[in-house]
Amino acid sequence: MMSGGYTSIDNQKVSGSVPAVSDSGRVAVQFADSGLQTFPPSGVQGKISGGTLPPSDADDSFSRPAGGSSSGSDEPQASGWLHKFTVAAYKPYFDVDTTDVLDRLKESLYPFRGTFTEKTATNPDLYGPFWICTTLIFVAASIGTFVTYVAHKLRYKEWNYDINLVTWSAGVFYGYVTVVPLVLYVILKYFSAPSGLVQLFCLYGYSLFIFIPALCLSVVPLEIFRWIIAAVAGFMSATFVALNLKAHITSAGERWVLIVAGIFLLQLGLAVVLKLYLFTVSV
Repeated sequence: MMSGGYTSIDNQKVSGSVPAVSDSGRVAVQFADSGLQTFPPSGVQGKISGGTLPPSDADDSFSRPAGGSSSGSDEPQASGWLHKFTVAAYKPYFDVDTTDVLDRLKESLYPFRGTFTEKTATNPDLYGPFWICTTLIFVAASIGTFVTYVAHKLRYKEWNYDINLVTWSAGVFYGYVTVVPLVLYVILKYFSAPSGLVQLFCLYGYSLFIFIPALCLSVVPLEIFRWIIAAVAGFMSATFVALNLKAHITSAGERWVLIVAGIFLLQLGLAVVLKLYLFTVSV
């Protein structure tokens, strides 16, 4: 039926085909049943659900903001310098597991590798340095107390607990691992070889791990043996720090030798101080 130059179509539902018109110059096109599916699929396959969200156990390490951990809607974010006084600002530096900490502790026992800064460049932590310093404080206080107690009892002398051993140890270890990296950070920035402040904290914190077994071995009542233990621990700690910073400090020009030598000698100086105060038992 023609009406105004158009051909009417019967109200019949024809699946998968286009009804032909009366024009003989036109060709009817037939479409086969399509096997295509919509994306994303509505069903659940494996760990991926029907939506576009990643699996629940996916690693979100690469989706974090550059400045730290991802911000949730339930955590108010402070702006500007006030953000440094919030817990969220330091949360990423404690986001490590036992495997990471153990690997870094083992790395600190092999000072000649010089690969610690490379392995921790993308994820330096403060968790390990904090607990290393805390452990050193209690190990130094407990072993020092035990050794002096036994020495006094064997000589039938009166023994009194020295509380200053704890406070002095806390000041030395916490102060050293905080002040020295800060000073080095300023020096490196002055010589146009800046390094990350948190990475320096991480490096110096793990460099003190060798003193934990050294303190435990200081219970041997031989002065020459204690000097050897202090010297070996100091040399390993100094070498660990110096070699890991050498590759970075070489960009400071000809003065890099003086900077590395100063870092090495300062770490040795720490070992001498620990020997004179912690490794020496006075009765």
